[in-house]
Amino acid sequence: MNRNFDLLLTAIAPAIWGSTYLVTTQLLPAGYPLTVAMLRALPAGLLLLAIVRRLPHGVWWLKSLVLGALNFSVFWWLLFISAYRLPGGVAATVGAVQPLIVIVLARLLLGSPIRSLSIVAAVTGIGGVALLILTPKATLDPIGIAAGIAGAFSMAAGTVLSRRWRPDVSPLTFTAWQLTAGGMLLLPFALLLEPPLPHLTGANLLGFIYLGLIGAALTYILWFRGLSRLEPSVVSPLGFLSPTTAVILGWAVLGQQLSPMQMFGIIVVIGSVWLSQRAQQVPQVGSSAQTGSQPVLSKR
Repeated sequence: MNRNFDLLLTAIAPAIWGSTYLVTTQLLPAGYPLTVAMLRALPAGLLLLAIVRRLPHGVWWLKSLVLGALNFSVFWWLLFISAYRLPGGVAATVGAVQPLIVIVLARLLLGSPIRSLSIVAAVTGIGGVALLILTPKATLDPIGIAAGIAGAFSMAAGTVLSRRWRPDVSPLTFTAWQLTAGGMLLLPFALLLEPPLPHLTGANLLGFIYLGLIGAALTYILWFRGLSRLEPSVVSPLGFLSPTTAVILGWAVLGQQLSPMQMFGIIVVIGSVWLSQRAQQVPQVGSSAQTGSQPVLSKR
């Protein structure tokens, strides 16, 4: 399988994540963020564990807990804090700093080069997201901003460590370990901090099944598969596709208006994703460009 196929398959994950807002607001009971996050992760993780029939071993018990916390428990918790304290546009724009954080962490933990074109692409993507969903009436809350940045750091750290810590198992198994760990860490907080769910309707059950099987299990299998084959600085900018999908679905399904500025934002986001991939294909001056060898994307 070539690199373009890996990119396309990985990009399916953030594109599907863009449907989370639609499903959550239209199909799920409101006011249960921790419970919804736990039910999105834990049942899907247990189902995948039942399929793979393989538990972590040795140090992978601890690593799975760390990755489950970074990629799911802590990230989703901070994401909800940011979403509740900030307008959606501000929260999404703050969270869009993740690719920039990934570039720095990949340099520190993986020895990956920092390319100026990657920085330009990440900043351009943030601008595109802002054009998509930021409004002039948006207000800023310090706690919400801090939570959004911390959440982006958590997911960025989980993305880079998922590349650094690669067990000798399939992406399906790796996803099962992390989803289960993340769900187990969320379980006590959901039970202690939130009331029991009301009687679930058919629409509620459909929403939970979609978020668990499609929005968590399938997408994270694709995401971790991509991280096992591609550099984090290549995979992370694909996350810009998530707010793009959310805006398009809001227009197509909910009848929301799509302004010319938002259309331009979609073009900017897609351009930033293309530019981020282009950055990884341009050899660094003074290294492979001079020797005639292939560019080295990572020391690992």
